[in-house]
Amino acid sequence: MKKLISLLAILLLAAGDQAIKLLVVENLKPLGSISVIPGFLDFTYVENRGVAFGMFSGMRWLVVAITCVLCLALLLVLLFYRGHTGLSSTACVLVIAGGLGNIIDRMLYGFVVDYIAVSFFPPVFNFADCCVVIGVILLLIHFLFFHEEGGPREKLICTRPHDYRNYKR
Repeated sequence: MKKLISLLAILLLAAGDQAIKLLVVENLKPLGSISVIPGFLDFTYVENRGVAFGMFSGMRWLVVAITCVLCLALLLVLLFYRGHTGLSSTACVLVIAGGLGNIIDRMLYGFVVDYIAVSFFPPVFNFADCCVVIGVILLLIHFLFFHEEGGPREKLICTRPHDYRNYKR
């Protein structure tokens, strides 16, 4: 049941991303930019033909291929990894959904529609990018603080400080 919910969440997030981008293309593209919170948040229409910060611009099919492989790998992890926590499942869902949303753009338009511009972060980005970044951060938190390799960690008990021979497992 959890796997089905995760798959549904991926589809809903990717569909939501596409719905937002459709609104952006229809309504924001003709205007170019709208200031939402002056000096802080603007909605600005940008056609990003690369990846983050415009890197790999003009390498559409390479980016599509790499994104497809990464999304498929994460999907397999989501479906078959048995050590998931709610955090790691949510992280996988977010990264896959964001990757899928941007793959759809690249396939439909040949570029990714970006529209969120904040004053403290120069590149313009979109909802799918937010999903990927938040998902990656959650995965890092999971692996750094909650992931236990090989089962629960053993605690060392010291019977006599300063003598390593007195540590017992």
